[in-house]
Amino acid sequence: MLVLLPPSEGKAASGRGAPLKPESLSLPGLAAARAAVLDELVELCAADEEKAREVLGLSEGLRGEIAKNVELRTAGTRPAGEIYTGVLYDALDLASLDAAARRRAGRSLLVFSGLWGAVRVGDRIPSYRCSMGVKLPGLGALGAYWRGPMAQVLPEAAGDGLVLDLRSSAYTAAWKPKGEVAQRTASVRVLHSRMVDGVEKRSVVSHFNKATKGRLVRDLLVAGARPKGPAELVETLRELAYVVEAEAPARPGRAWSLDVVVTEIH
Repeated sequence: MLVLLPPSEGKAASGRGAPLKPESLSLPGLAAARAAVLDELVELCAADEEKAREVLGLSEGLRGEIAKNVELRTAGTRPAGEIYTGVLYDALDLASLDAAARRRAGRSLLVFSGLWGAVRVGDRIPSYRCSMGVKLPGLGALGAYWRGPMAQVLPEAAGDGLVLDLRSSAYTAAWKPKGEVAQRTASVRVLHSRMVDGVEKRSVVSHFNKATKGRLVRDLLVAGARPKGPAELVETLRELAYVVEAEAPARPGRAWSLDVVVTEIH
């Protein structure tokens, strides 16, 4: 099972570990593309702070993030699973998993990134600021930039098992499973169900959507679940007490759509 996750805007501080070793990152087929983004990002932030702030979409209060990017090659690193914070990662709570579940997380979780393309949670990276929605002056929109490299690398990373896609829309732009891989891909959204004047109303609530996805991944890791495809995933999630509505694709070569329906927001 390969689980595709979005990163988080907020990130923990860089660690005290050794500086970045690009050659040590997973998915080495992305190395050249990563180097190009890293070079331009560091150069942009070192040369013109105001332009960098505009390109990165940062408020005045986040000006310090630019200096962080300047030091990307020399800053300390820590595992990506510790760098990424926020609602989804708080709910996932990798640090509290037992050893077996942590090993499963290391093998199956893939975090998409505007800077790195995608990394595994055990890859050591520095803290940075560069979302997939950024348009760098030289490379252009990162969502489009990453499509070529991802198309070469991700099908192999997906192997022959289930692909569970929990990414936000900005990150789905970088890679869309196609063909046979798409047929074993399940895209999940979380819907909040509530009764209003006797009528059920459903809506997507951003904060709770992320929290539920984090808990869902955690439950799969703890259970040691290994669903082979979307249909088995539906059954597995129902066994884990989730309310799931599934829609098989109308045509071959398309991903499954799963709705996880919740009635409580927490």
